[in-house]
Amino acid sequence: MKYIFTKGSRTTINFQMILRILGQLMVVEAGFMALPLMVCIFNKESDWMTFAVVMTLTLATGIALNFLSRPQSKILKRRDGMLLASVAWVVFSIFGMLPYLFCSTPLNIHEAFFEAMSGFTTTGATVIRDVESCSLGILIWRSLTQWIGGLGIILFTLTFIPALNNNGSLMLFHAEATGITHDKLAARISHTAKLLWGLYTLLTMVLILLLWCGPIGFFDSACHGLTCISTGGFSTHNDGIAAYDSAYLKSVLTVFMFIGGVSFGLIILAMKQSWRMFWRNDVFRTYVFIIALFYLLMVAAIVVGHHFTGLESVTIDPLFHIVSAMTSTGFSAGNWEEWGILVLTLTFFMMYVGACAGSTTGGAKVDRLLYLMRNFSFVVRKYVRPRLLTSVSVNGQHVNAEKGNEIVAFIFIYTLLIVVGGVVLVAQGFPIVDAFFSSFSCVSNNGLGAGVTGVTGSFDFLPPFGKWVMSILMLAGRLEIITLLSLFTRSFWRS
Repeated sequence: MKYIFTKGSRTTINFQMILRILGQLMVVEAGFMALPLMVCIFNKESDWMTFAVVMTLTLATGIALNFLSRPQSKILKRRDGMLLASVAWVVFSIFGMLPYLFCSTPLNIHEAFFEAMSGFTTTGATVIRDVESCSLGILIWRSLTQWIGGLGIILFTLTFIPALNNNGSLMLFHAEATGITHDKLAARISHTAKLLWGLYTLLTMVLILLLWCGPIGFFDSACHGLTCISTGGFSTHNDGIAAYDSAYLKSVLTVFMFIGGVSFGLIILAMKQSWRMFWRNDVFRTYVFIIALFYLLMVAAIVVGHHFTGLESVTIDPLFHIVSAMTSTGFSAGNWEEWGILVLTLTFFMMYVGACAGSTTGGAKVDRLLYLMRNFSFVVRKYVRPRLLTSVSVNGQHVNAEKGNEIVAFIFIYTLLIVVGGVVLVAQGFPIVDAFFSSFSCVSNNGLGAGVTGVTGSFDFLPPFGKWVMSILMLAGRLEIITLLSLFTRSFWRS
């Protein structure tokens, strides 16, 4: 079966074909549920029944949608792809929340949906106050949802469903991929997806083995390996990484969080051609420069604020926090709030910007920051010298006016969503700083907590309506806003 995408402007949305593809996606999700099921069975946990029932329900629903949908046309248009890219994340979260509803430590529906959405969008915010009371099956499922969402649900599907590997796959790839440009690494998007997921899986396996060589067991190594390379941040302990108090563990996680913040496409190109491509890349150099600069500022804040407690407090700890915040991982290894207002301010900036486009991270992306800086310089020079003939480029690629307008619009809407989320929480009685920090954390898919949410990022204090709003903001941030918001416009639904 082939799905063909066109740019038709006077046709209706092909709901039947979208339902069929969603059915195939649900079959994939059911397959992932087999891992926590086996973990529960191996450890003789009662939650094996929960995963068995939920997996069967998900599989049956997926098969039913796949075979009972009767599309009159096999054509998928641009709007169909945008709708599919958005709905797929919601569907995955709806069925992904079912284990949380019926496990031995159940959540209510708004908590379960928040937890599932936080997992798939790799936000890392959690409403589970006592993570250590959960079964091993639930813990591995939390980690697995972040690993699935790291590179993207649609991208994973493009790798394993051959029917989607045609001209339409490029549009689906663009709808879910992050950043201002999307480079194809191979002639076909399916090959690009396989290269990306192959690298992603290899890095995950290496990380798990390195963590296993440290002070933690294989299960914890697997969970943290899945959530580190995906820059998700879920942990198996209430105190997060601080529970291990291990310099080795923080060092390994820092390295792989940093890798998770680099464009995976750039890593593959460097492996194929030359490692010098990293330093030739404008965005990568800016990414490294920001980390280095903020490290020096943070060390100064720690020393001046009399928080120096040893060599580790001015080497590994600040670097771990910087990379965790900038890559939107949200791991916490200590109470960084005590380091002073400068550290909090720098953390806000890192959460806002994020890391490189094409990575597993959230935030506005370094690529857009670099464009805005260069465009500002261009406007100033153009004002002084009106006849100046030059243009704004990122990584040697010219950014035209249309793309520049999209970047400016994205930054505006991104900021507006943070403000809206903060206002909603303030209206429900949250302290203003905590409200805006929580909204910031969700829109940027970061998951870091501060104030009432705590450094471990527990969002269980949010009121029910606040949890639903934050869930929507997490999805908007993961899909880079425009794809999701387009569904709420009249022109999208007009035939």
